[in-house]
Amino acid sequence: MNLEFTAEELAFRDEVRSFIEENYPKHLGDAGMREDMSPEDMVAWHKILGEKGWSVPSWPEQYGGTGWTPTQRYIWLEENARVNAFMPLPFGVSMVGPVIYTFGSEEQKERHLPGIRSGDVWWCQGYSEPGAGSDLASLKTTAVRDGDHYVINGQKTWTTLAQYADWGFFLCRTDPDAAKPQEGISFILIDMKTPGVEVRPIKLIDGGYEVNETWLTDVRVPVENLVGEENKGWTYAKFLLAHERSGIAGVARSKRAVEKLREIAGKELLDGEPLIEDLDFARKVSQLEIDLAALEITELRTLAGEQAGKGPGPESSILKIKGTEIQQRLTELTLEAVGNYGAPMYGQIEDAGSNQYPIGPDYAQHSAATYFNMRKTSIYGGSNEIQRNIITKMILGL
Repeated sequence: MNLEFTAEELAFRDEVRSFIEENYPKHLGDAGMREDMSPEDMVAWHKILGEKGWSVPSWPEQYGGTGWTPTQRYIWLEENARVNAFMPLPFGVSMVGPVIYTFGSEEQKERHLPGIRSGDVWWCQGYSEPGAGSDLASLKTTAVRDGDHYVINGQKTWTTLAQYADWGFFLCRTDPDAAKPQEGISFILIDMKTPGVEVRPIKLIDGGYEVNETWLTDVRVPVENLVGEENKGWTYAKFLLAHERSGIAGVARSKRAVEKLREIAGKELLDGEPLIEDLDFARKVSQLEIDLAALEITELRTLAGEQAGKGPGPESSILKIKGTEIQQRLTELTLEAVGNYGAPMYGQIEDAGSNQYPIGPDYAQHSAATYFNMRKTSIYGGSNEIQRNIITKMILGL
């Protein structure tokens, strides 16, 4: 694989870099999910990209995609990671959008794809339940046909940012008597303003609020909101998860995080010398960089396969496992590097108007919070243990 950019690709990189420098919202700064981010902040860059026509680069051109090559898409991710841009949320762009344009009706495409591209319509995901997380096929939420509607009852959990969502895509059981649990599930789109939909916050231990439990009580949903065929939702769910897992790998952002880690380790001292010169710490950073380079090549192969018409398959499980493990190792090494400065809980110190000053350097302030938050990455999108089972079955044939 030739990793050298051509003259045309370098020109594209310069175009992308200039566009980001001129148009990325300055008030977002060095982004990442922050407690003080408003919903308007979260979609600000998405809406700018929607106006430019760059919000859904991986979509087919007929549905608003850019037609970029795998290398151009790689450059796009790299340049956004360079400024740590807050990218369009994945629920519409990377999850339900591809399901709708692949399996949805023409009416569904016309109704929903424009709002996803523009960032005007906010989506959430209704998959996990209190008793159905990694074992998603055991879900209990039911959708019972009543004339030209489904009547939906059940509970979903960990519904990220559902408090802002206009629409949600939900897995519901439409055939409780199916021979296999997976065969009785359907993929249904629900307007979150429908009577009977209730979103309840799940407050996290640090006081943050980004996930919810979603209750569905006698929610009447038009039959035309069924995507594809009834009882075939498991097929669409697996298709969606493959796209989600590919995105979770986060190679470009991990590369930037390694650079930042090296900067921190160059400033922090161990026995009077820069930490990065400690052989044991340097070995751990070097091993991380080697693993990240291997993951990057795997991601490029996957992008090339998608460009050739091959959707992400079981190899997305490899990207998910290695990508999340690398992210966790990065946050662990960063926390190790900042030492005691990672211990304080900042909370209201960062609120506007506070006259308290953080302890230690700026780069240490969120190191512990990020470390703990990133523990979730090996669980969401299908736990890494489940991904290993998929690899064993689909790739190794065991």
